[in-house]
Amino acid sequence: MSRIHTTEEKQLIDSLGRVHNNLRISVTDRCNIRCFYCMPAENIEFQPREELLTYEEIERFVTVAATLGVSKLRLTGGEPLLRKDLSKLIKRLAAIPGIRDLALTTNGLLLAEQAAALKSAGLDRVNISLDTLNEQTFEKISRRPGLERVLEGIFAAQQADFKKIRLNAIAIRNLTEAEVIPLAQFARIHALELRFIEFMPLDAEGHWEPEDILTGATIRSLLENELCPLEPIERDDPSQPATDYRFTDGLGTIGFINPVSEPFCGDCNRLRLTAEGQIRNCLFSDTEWDAKSILRNTRSDHELAQLLRECVAAKLPAHGIGQPDFKKPTLAMYQIGG
Repeated sequence: MSRIHTTEEKQLIDSLGRVHNNLRISVTDRCNIRCFYCMPAENIEFQPREELLTYEEIERFVTVAATLGVSKLRLTGGEPLLRKDLSKLIKRLAAIPGIRDLALTTNGLLLAEQAAALKSAGLDRVNISLDTLNEQTFEKISRRPGLERVLEGIFAAQQADFKKIRLNAIAIRNLTEAEVIPLAQFARIHALELRFIEFMPLDAEGHWEPEDILTGATIRSLLENELCPLEPIERDDPSQPATDYRFTDGLGTIGFINPVSEPFCGDCNRLRLTAEGQIRNCLFSDTEWDAKSILRNTRSDHELAQLLRECVAAKLPAHGIGQPDFKKPTLAMYQIGG
């Protein structure tokens, strides 16, 4: 099996000049809750264990991707903390030359038990889903109990000395308006970053409608009316999906990810690797490039690098939500990787 050298290949640049250095890796499609914006409630057929990439295969894929300029990784699921010994994978990935940022997105239910080991293994940042501080609303969204365990996970991450802890809240019209101010106050009190994310058409049951979107602009108005004015923060990284603001009273910041009302596709630098080894160049694409067949047939890393280039070259200008020819993806969020 041949190896490519870090200086041998060019960056992953698509036809619009977007440089791709950000890779999201799903390690499992399984989850311990059933949020309606991500998964069906029951009767889910998860991928068999043997179909998921091994840690060795993920490490090899990332090693190749790093030679092509990928430097930022995010582990997702499903719920990634359900994957056994995840800290061992993190330690492997953190040691790969060229990887300078390693993050995790989790629902937080298992974080209290694992936060210290994840930090010790080399995890830099953690994003925790928190749509509400109300147990009844939590169960309506997740269709399972567990809010207190999520809060325990948040505080355990702080105790483990993670410097970047971000809360992600999905914004859904006629459901989460009442959560906006309590979540903002919680984040401000506990010195946490908070980002509101518009509800996207990635629910497994296909119930999403444009009318369900609680836009970032609406949330911003709620915050300014109830708390204080917000002032924009200049982006350090133009490819980041969030538009960030600071509260003018000096107590914290807030971010808005508005993929539907204010698409940011023009600066997108992200690729995705599904748990079963398929590369995707857009969250909303139905086209995949099969990395697993290369990884499991011991074909060369050059071939894997070429597959990555082909995937990036085929990337469309935008996801197309709201356009007449837009089609919802056939896969739900838990199958793609959050």
